[in-house]
Amino acid sequence: MENTAILKLSALEIGKKIKDKEITSVQATQAFLDAIDALDTKYKSYITVCRDSALARAAEVDELISQGKLTGDLAGVPIAIKDNICTKGTLTTCASKMLSNFVPPYDATVISKINAEGMVILGKTNMDEFAMGSTTETSYFGSTLNPWGDNRVPGGSSGGSAASVAARLAPISLGSDTGGSIRQPASFCGVTGLKPTYGTVSRYGLVAFASSLDQIGPIGRDAVDVASLYNLICGVDEKDQSSTETNKIDLDKVRDYSVAGKKIGIPEEYFGEGIDPEVKAAVMDAVKVFESEGATVERFALPIMDYAIPTYYIIACAEACSNLSRYDGIKYGFRPEGVEDLGELYIKSRSEGFGMEVKRRIMIGNFVLSSGYYDAYYNKALQVKNLIYQAFSEAFTKYDVVIGPVAPTPALKAGESLSDPLKMYLGDICTVLINIVGVPAVSVPCGFASGLPVGMQIIGKHYDEETILGFASDFQRATADKAYEQQSPAVE
Repeated sequence: MENTAILKLSALEIGKKIKDKEITSVQATQAFLDAIDALDTKYKSYITVCRDSALARAAEVDELISQGKLTGDLAGVPIAIKDNICTKGTLTTCASKMLSNFVPPYDATVISKINAEGMVILGKTNMDEFAMGSTTETSYFGSTLNPWGDNRVPGGSSGGSAASVAARLAPISLGSDTGGSIRQPASFCGVTGLKPTYGTVSRYGLVAFASSLDQIGPIGRDAVDVASLYNLICGVDEKDQSSTETNKIDLDKVRDYSVAGKKIGIPEEYFGEGIDPEVKAAVMDAVKVFESEGATVERFALPIMDYAIPTYYIIACAEACSNLSRYDGIKYGFRPEGVEDLGELYIKSRSEGFGMEVKRRIMIGNFVLSSGYYDAYYNKALQVKNLIYQAFSEAFTKYDVVIGPVAPTPALKAGESLSDPLKMYLGDICTVLINIVGVPAVSVPCGFASGLPVGMQIIGKHYDEETILGFASDFQRATADKAYEQQSPAVE
């Protein structure tokens, strides 16, 4: 099979062809490595490409498959990994000067799981520095471009992971989502991305941004691919006390899911001021597809959404300043030269090692936690978090899923929001509520605005990934002729 044909396959299709001996893992891995060599100098979706180790691992996996020791659906399938997930012996930089030379001595739990399955790591993908940003422009290693158009951002912070799948430089990838960092780039890049229920995927080995909000999740070409990778990485982990046991998804149910008889809630506030009219039209047209298949749709009020952005950024920045305090120029990471005392070491390592957006969030976090302001900001944000949780709990007594846009606009032009942080923060209005309450949500390509992809966000109850991915799969089957996924100019 030619390389171009391999690149067009989904992750599960590649896995099946390897199992059926139509191709080998080495062939599949080489095809994607060749594509990276040809295209990624333009898109910059990867920070580190693991050429030699990937081919060596693929050869090893081929042998284990031939011996019957690896039999999983994703055995031999190449995968891209966001560069804030620790990989033993391979650079894990968080796209920061602070960790530009950091090589972890251990694997994150999700990496141990994909290695045990026989997946092959192609490399580490670009991201916003320490996952702080919505455009993948705050990276120390340079910006990633959206394969859908020159001068468009891929979203963030998992922009490299989404762009690599959109440009077919990986069949599937892992990202992390703190306030929309899987779903928003999936929307901007026209791919499918899942933010799982908080705790269902171990965070051990994920470099922390905001520990109560962070969650690792998959990005793929369609809902079934995403479900298969979620099944592989989910489950309780003794190394992560916040992890929980969960039921694996029935892939056959997802493939054949029917929305007939299901009830969909549409929050009025998701379609208010600031939402691009074409984005609104694309999402509502997608909802009509569900209606035509027997689902019922009801609009409802979610006024607590007005407090989503301030609540999220107070909590996230407070946790970030605590998590980032460990980077002091002593234990590991960037250490400036020519310092004469401890105070100077702290100042120089952080002022030179962190970028502007990271510094901004550290300062906000320290402010909201400071004496005299803790009750006015942080404590009040926690109280609002409980109100948001109650609002979603009430909604899910009435509806099977809640649907809205992922982002208020399609992909922004490069530099458009980087110079205006408030504009970047407001772009998270549709996604941050999900992280605050810990429920699962998936971004599904559902149309176009100004010729760029639009994502529909399907939100579910805690631990109900099967339902939201079933909805996503149903929509993708019903609209297969629309070519919403994977038709970026990069792969035409």
